[in-house]
Amino acid sequence: MTTSFGLCLFLLTTSFISAHTNDTIFTSQVLRDNHNDTLISSTGAFALGFFSPGSSKNRYVGIWYNNIQDKTVVWVANRDDPLTDRSGVLLVIQPGRLLLLNNATNATIWSANISSTVHAPVARLLDSGNLVVVDANDETNILWQSFDYPTDTFLPGMKIGKNFVSGHQVYLSSAKSNDDPETGVFTYQIDPSGYPQSVIKDGAIVRCKSGPWNGLRFSGSHNLVKNIIFTFGLVINKDQVYYHYTLLNDSVYMRFKLSESGEGQRWLWSYQTQNWLLYHTIPTDNCDIYGVCGAYGVCNPKTSPYCTCLNKFEPYYPSRWDADDFSNGCVRRTPLNCQEGDGFLKYSGVKLPDTQHSWSNASMSLEECRVTCSKNCSCTAYASLNISNGENGCLLWFGELVNMREISPGQDIYIRMAKSEIEVGSRKREILIVTLSVVIATVLLGLSLKLLYSLKSDHQLQERNYATGGLRRNYHCHQSREDMDLPMLDLSSIIKATDNFSVENKLGEGGFGPVYKGLLEDGGAIAVKRLSRTSHQGVEEFKNEVICIAKLQHRNLVKLLGYCIHSEEMMLVYEYLTNKSLDLILFDPTKSILLDWPRRFNIINGIARGLMYLHQDSRLRVIHRDLKTSNILLDSDMNPKISDFGLARTFGGNETGASTDRVVGTYGYMSPEYAGDGLFSVKSDVFSFGVIVLEIVSGKRNRRFCYLEEELNFLGYAWMLNREERSLELIEPCLTNSCNDVLRSIHVALLCVQQHPDDRPTMSSVVQMLSNHAVLLPQPKHPGFFIQREMPEANWSTASCTNRSTTSVLQAR
Repeated sequence: MTTSFGLCLFLLTTSFISAHTNDTIFTSQVLRDNHNDTLISSTGAFALGFFSPGSSKNRYVGIWYNNIQDKTVVWVANRDDPLTDRSGVLLVIQPGRLLLLNNATNATIWSANISSTVHAPVARLLDSGNLVVVDANDETNILWQSFDYPTDTFLPGMKIGKNFVSGHQVYLSSAKSNDDPETGVFTYQIDPSGYPQSVIKDGAIVRCKSGPWNGLRFSGSHNLVKNIIFTFGLVINKDQVYYHYTLLNDSVYMRFKLSESGEGQRWLWSYQTQNWLLYHTIPTDNCDIYGVCGAYGVCNPKTSPYCTCLNKFEPYYPSRWDADDFSNGCVRRTPLNCQEGDGFLKYSGVKLPDTQHSWSNASMSLEECRVTCSKNCSCTAYASLNISNGENGCLLWFGELVNMREISPGQDIYIRMAKSEIEVGSRKREILIVTLSVVIATVLLGLSLKLLYSLKSDHQLQERNYATGGLRRNYHCHQSREDMDLPMLDLSSIIKATDNFSVENKLGEGGFGPVYKGLLEDGGAIAVKRLSRTSHQGVEEFKNEVICIAKLQHRNLVKLLGYCIHSEEMMLVYEYLTNKSLDLILFDPTKSILLDWPRRFNIINGIARGLMYLHQDSRLRVIHRDLKTSNILLDSDMNPKISDFGLARTFGGNETGASTDRVVGTYGYMSPEYAGDGLFSVKSDVFSFGVIVLEIVSGKRNRRFCYLEEELNFLGYAWMLNREERSLELIEPCLTNSCNDVLRSIHVALLCVQQHPDDRPTMSSVVQMLSNHAVLLPQPKHPGFFIQREMPEANWSTASCTNRSTTSVLQAR
């Protein structure tokens, strides 16, 4: 072998040329370390070349992100066989071998494992970060690819799993340290024994398992949920099983790395902070450690101790359990007796157990699954195999159940129990049902009598109030309920859906009060706004929001599902929108990179169309009065929906505005005529819309921006840049590929924030301006709240500026 390679090396020194900044190595080219040769993928996303990691002087061939200043290596060819000097060369030779040679010693350092032979092999670095060897005459014929031999990094488009035909398994293995990429002791792989699940191992020892794939995610992967960054899935068939993920935006950089300490880390690159941000980790907590609570133990990181036995189970060694040693787990309180007939108890909200000893059938129903398990005395539990569309398929366990935890959302599992345990539970349920029936009947009777008395009293009071011209507040509230024309939900169902308004379900808090996520019994997600006792809003705003939004139907308005009034409790129940509010994504350095220009422009257009509906097309003209980024909610596809109508005002006929002594809203989004004089109109919303557009384009909060040297606020700075034809300086860097559309949006926004209401366009005109480039745009005049001096070089800052043009705003929030 050395002799043939010697001839090859001789050719290298005579007729071969270096491959520089191309994406391909032909048989007539080489990559030389001492020439600093590199391959660059076609769009410049990845580079391949020689490098030294950390403080090491050893040389390796690797692939890294080309556009990131901090070199992040994602693959290493010779991780276990470093070069000690810069004599390395990388080349492709016939009949199709990729080789790393030491030019000084004629030794082969590393070679790709290629079995096929072709006449014209080439090596090419793809934009996915995958290095492939292909036939130049048929590039669909991939002879070898680095994605089949990863090191410690899992890139989008890669497949982690096993090919049952060839027997080849693709998995990650950690590095020894940041200075040494040599293969470490930890591995991340898809375990195909039993039903597939992901597993991290320390040598032969299992460190954590994800739980089986359930059609949506791995059962225990609470961080692996539908999101706006990437999609993921598991492919299972007779030939192969593999896990993969795909980015939804080509401008996003994401990688999953198995760290030197055995931690799975998903990283996301932030263009704003110019560093990697940790998206999530595996394991997340103690409950992710494999088998931490032993057989039939269930883990909950929020309790102390975090391990408990399943209902109707007890610790195997109580004394050890008391000493926080849970390794021996739990046993059934009553032993099984299969010959006499066992039953099954349902346990909900859990991560499904380890499936190493399991059996599955994708076509069975849950009932067929139960029958199959009941006929086999070795079957200890069953569950649905796939919950992506109802409950489908069958998954059976044999042997003890290990590696469970409480999780939300969790799954149902049916565990084999002694017949006597099932019967005791049934008798207790019967007694409970009878008791509750009696109690409920008694309560209903009492409520009916009370209601009859209340109605009679209200009728008498109404007659007295009518005669005296008075209006009792309680009677007014009853009337408002009739006007609401929406389902009135009972408090108990909301308490159950939100887990008694738990902190974990809290989404945020606004002027009305806190907002909680809830999950109804049918699986539907809701958002519950609960009026705070300390809120400056009250019954009028509550009634106003319900009446306003109940009568409005538009794809860009949030949908109100119902309301609840119980004693002093007042709540509004909305559809739950996955991506929450626009401000949480737009101003977050990690998430904002997901908002490419098409998404941002879709959001701008959606808000505009929603406002046009409110101002012009709805049955009643509605002025929102509190339009801001935190009141724009985003669904799973990033479509915007206007929310929070507590401060809105409705008008009929040709009315377009009014005045008030009670100025309410949010400083920074309020028009000058409203903040200063209490005058509001549809043009007030237009002003707020213009501010939002400028925030969307720049990625900056208007209230935290200041042009330091001249104390220019956000609007003044944007207007100044536009006047000097420098609006590109306002654009967030990730949007520079769509300059023309972005610049037009800035121009439209500046027309919306002009000082005088009459100068601002209507929302119908705004929609036309945004969608039709043939519409000529006038030059915008001074914006509201504008401060002007001589204007030197631009200077961005997050310091606050004093706005000398504003007046005090009452009850602003």
